[in-house]
Amino acid sequence: MSQSEDRESGKALADLLDLERLEENLYRGESPATTWQRVFGGQVVAQSLVAAQRTVPMNRYVHSLHGYFMRAGDTEVPIIFQVDRLRDGKSFLTRSVRAIQHGQPIFIMTASFQCEEEGYEHQEAMPDVPPPEALDAEAMLIADSATGAPAPIRNYWQRERPIEIRPVDVEDFLWRKKGSSEQAIWIRASGEPPADRAYQTAFLAYMSDMTLLDSTLYPHCASVFSDRIQAASLDHAIWFHRPFEISDWLLYVQKTPSASNARGLAIGRVFSRDGRLVASVAQEGLIRARETVIPFYEKGKGPQ
Repeated sequence: MSQSEDRESGKALADLLDLERLEENLYRGESPATTWQRVFGGQVVAQSLVAAQRTVPMNRYVHSLHGYFMRAGDTEVPIIFQVDRLRDGKSFLTRSVRAIQHGQPIFIMTASFQCEEEGYEHQEAMPDVPPPEALDAEAMLIADSATGAPAPIRNYWQRERPIEIRPVDVEDFLWRKKGSSEQAIWIRASGEPPADRAYQTAFLAYMSDMTLLDSTLYPHCASVFSDRIQAASLDHAIWFHRPFEISDWLLYVQKTPSASNARGLAIGRVFSRDGRLVASVAQEGLIRARETVIPFYEKGKGPQ
């Protein structure tokens, strides 16, 4: 990707997250043109967070959000975001957001905001992995490693995106032969993203949905891209621990502690390059094995 294209991709995500204000507590967002039949879950999470952020003072920062995906998003129509101001306290503020299409909610979220305070400090240590500079760039990964990969995987990784990804274990990332329960990827924003903290947290919300559900199938040497897997995100939660920069690489470590009853649980930890734990993520998703090929789900409907 050229420098001009790189800048454009960064701008495209900033534009995507810059919602239109319709009325007090009411915003409208768009989806990019895509061949996918449904809105990317990370987009809905990030746009919902932006809508909530528009209703809080500048000195209050999101520390957690919890949401449920209820229906598949339609990429061809706008999404309306309705914010309810549940509580305004001295230290904490709470907002709920409903993302609406065709008169029905496709995603609901509650987010909590806090002013910064001093307190106890501890964190889990970052895993010892190679730095991103030691790994193949995404373009080389596709050219060198994905040539013989299944078509859905090739198509996914050959799409332009505003985020650059470098898997720590490229072979396992593509071919799933090890049966591992953990994966790690370096990730950063392409282009020149806005430097404000609200955008940084929205960007992290956007990228936090990338590859996370797929980690629940690593122990089974399978992928959400397989036509024998019916996969869909069911919920999503993020805890923001410390400020961070998205123009530099972040390490996204993903682990799956459990899968049962056609559902898989994934836990993610996001570290800055210098080893600070900046966020934690949790997601449960549908990972249903099937013998016949059926659609993930139709537009406007939830998991079947």
